Amino acid sequence: MSDFAEFAQQNILLFLVLFAIIGMLIGSEVLRRVRGVRTVNAAEALRLINDEDAWVVDIRDAGEYKTGHLPQARHLPFAALKERWSELTKADDKPIIVYCRTGVTSQSACALLKKNHIANVYSLSGGLAAWLDASLPVSRKKA
Repeated sequence: MSDFAEFAQQNILLFLVLFAIIGMLIGSEVLRRVRGVRTVNAAEALRLINDEDAWVVDIRDAGEYKTGHLPQARHLPFAALKERWSELTKADDKPIIVYCRTGVTSQSACALLKKNHIANVYSLSGGLAAWLDASLPVSRKKA
């Protein structure tokens, strides 16, 4: 145990960084839960799309959208979300799956939508990267 204490003393900066990273991970999870944002993985998203005719919303910028997006994804950039969120009210009670590149910004977008009374909304955990990791298709066509 004394070896560990000595190592910790000699590498205090390393331990501070470790604790900061752990704090950020815990903080982001707590924030997600406080906001009431529900997440789905790629397989769960695919099930919602196929079984419940879920709407898919890509909140990345236009350049990223053109490089590839989920099939039938509606492009609604995060920067324009505050002005255009009402477009999503047409989804009625269908689930809305929001995604970005990594899944971080989509959680903020979901929180904004929930604040504007769009309740049946999900964030794609891991974003487009997780979708691609699951070997699921992407489209380069305009939706």
